Amino acid sequence: MFTGIVEELGEVVAVEGLGTAARLTVRGPAVMADATPGASIAVNGVCLTAVTVDRAAGLFTADVMRETLDRSAFGSLGAGDPVNLERAATVVTRLGGHLVQGHVDGVGRVRSRVADRHWDLVAIGLPPRLSPYLVEKGSVAVDGVSLTVVAVSADWFTVGLIPSTLRSTTLGRTRVGDPVNLEVDVVAKHVQRLLGMARWTTGPALAG
Repeated sequence: MFTGIVEELGEVVAVEGLGTAARLTVRGPAVMADATPGASIAVNGVCLTAVTVDRAAGLFTADVMRETLDRSAFGSLGAGDPVNLERAATVVTRLGGHLVQGHVDGVGRVRSRVADRHWDLVAIGLPPRLSPYLVEKGSVAVDGVSLTVVAVSADWFTVGLIPSTLRSTTLGRTRVGDPVNLEVDVVAKHVQRLLGMARWTTGPALAG
């Protein structure tokens, strides 16, 4: 579990194709400070398991299976690309963002950016199936960054990026057309599932 508060802007050192999987080597000295093999680290919002850890060099490797490659924007990553890094939350972590699982729900694309003196307004296209889970002033994770939804429509939403977010995350560098990982609020997904189950279990009985 994560909070969507990026700890460090890391860098992809290498991407090794393994057929139906890939192995990433990532540099992130801050998140490597107390990491051990098996640690969970969010990379652009995707929860990965550190396979090898080199604290001295600030490097770790992680295996990415086909499911993750298909459901995320990892396919566009290459050596030298910056990535948002966050270690897993602990029981004493301040929840400065919102509950983020690191399980990407879909890939969106940046549609527009409007720069203001103090912030940027960014519009992001999203798969229509995810639209019901977004609400104005609700939370969404974009490339692992916890953000507040400004406005939402059937196939897009907007977020405002403050200067610290622009400086400290990859979102300060994304351009129109770039893909981004999206994770909607897990609570909203569970509510929809439970409401659906209630209809399935009570519908026929009421009808009979």
